[in-house]
Amino acid sequence: MKKVKVFLSALVVLSALQSCKDKEELKEVVAVPEPQEEEAPKVGNPDDVKADEGAFNLAKLPYAYDALEPNIDAKTMEVHYSKHYLGYTNKLNAAIKGTDMETKTIEEILMNLDMNNKDVRNNGGGYYNHTLFWEIMGPNGGGEPKGALAEAIKKDLGSYDEFKKQFSDAASKQFGSGWAWLVVGKDDKLMVTNTPNQDNPLMPGAAVSGKPILGLDVWEHAYYLNYQNKRPDYIEAFYNVINWDAVGKKYDAAVAK
Repeated sequence: MKKVKVFLSALVVLSALQSCKDKEELKEVVAVPEPQEEEAPKVGNPDDVKADEGAFNLAKLPYAYDALEPNIDAKTMEVHYSKHYLGYTNKLNAAIKGTDMETKTIEEILMNLDMNNKDVRNNGGGYYNHTLFWEIMGPNGGGEPKGALAEAIKKDLGSYDEFKKQFSDAASKQFGSGWAWLVVGKDDKLMVTNTPNQDNPLMPGAAVSGKPILGLDVWEHAYYLNYQNKRPDYIEAFYNVINWDAVGKKYDAAVAK
């Protein structure tokens, strides 16, 4: 009987050892999932965005939403163009419907604006400012201006580096929402300024009046997804996407009149 008990005890021990071994083997073959990279958010096609019927249409975005990365991310561009810009355009069309402003250019509207007309001031400014903003950026941007614009910057502002300092200061020191501008004045002299909200130098009563040829949107919706509260980083990145050829053409047109 004693031998039987010893034999049974041995079987229990062997069984327990085998069970532990099996568990260890199971642990060894359990696959650890590979870490997955987060997929970039899907974005649409700017050509699919259409304004409601009215006097003004959306300016075609001349590049894809992701073309300015990493300086300006695709999702910010999509929201900016397809939501904010579209909203300003539709509200401008609604604000001028049935008035003589339907037959005027946006420049004519803004230069002769009743500044108490908040609907046209805010939405007309938003339409004009953003239309220019898309035009003066590009995927092959950056560097420094050339030709007549480069000479004018040197003559009127001292140097490209001095222009950059003044422009960055105007953008960073604009309290709250607004814009920084490079403007051709009535005397064809280049000046740097800023404006609040969607105001611009075309409007009556602007501190610095003239024809904008370069503008930077410093509303938070223009940079917050990527830069959060770091506006100076966004401003510095902007210089990498400026299309100086487009700005130069605007300068040539402004001084030719």
